[in-house]
Amino acid sequence: MSDALSLVSREAVASHPPRKIVRTGEITSETELIREAQAGSRAAFDALVRQHDQAVLRLALHLTGSEQDAQDVHQEAFLKAYKSLGNFRFECSFYTWIYRIVTNLCLDLMRRRKSRREEQAVLIDAAGGEMDLLVNVSDDRAGANPDRELERKQLGRHIMSALDKLTPRERMVFELKHFQGLRLRTIGEMLNTTEETAKNTLFRATKKLRANLATVR
Repeated sequence: MSDALSLVSREAVASHPPRKIVRTGEITSETELIREAQAGSRAAFDALVRQHDQAVLRLALHLTGSEQDAQDVHQEAFLKAYKSLGNFRFECSFYTWIYRIVTNLCLDLMRRRKSRREEQAVLIDAAGGEMDLLVNVSDDRAGANPDRELERKQLGRHIMSALDKLTPRERMVFELKHFQGLRLRTIGEMLNTTEETAKNTLFRATKKLRANLATVR
């Protein structure tokens, strides 16, 4: 069981460089860009979009597991950000604020999927690629041994089934922590809750996964 759970606990190191953008020979801070965008500058907002564009798309792709859904979330997130930018109060970074919008959109999508009993076929890693949950147990013996390969595929189904039994919020917190490599404090800010609440949600998710994978060898 512990081996099975460890397969869904790979940490991804997420590095976020200083929020600076070069424009016509000068460096403009993110705060200045936000204030300019709030004052009506479309160019400043476009600069903010360019700065966070790929990160937002990767997050949406990871959380939805669907390129089409990710594109829809990506577009809607920046549309919401544009409409709501006047309410931005600089109490968190723009990165956290836009990620909060993305995660809320993805949570809504996951709830709709769950109500329709849709299954997510794959997970997406932090780089945007399809993640093989069983890569850590794949070896030459599996390729040479059909029985071992069958066991490996069955284990994958057990893992996906266990993840599907989590609530949308539990799964969101678990994946943000273990697949995106985000800190609990950041996850709490993104979900508009406290670090302690995010920690408790992660604990519940891990406990459920352990219980659902208890019989897996």
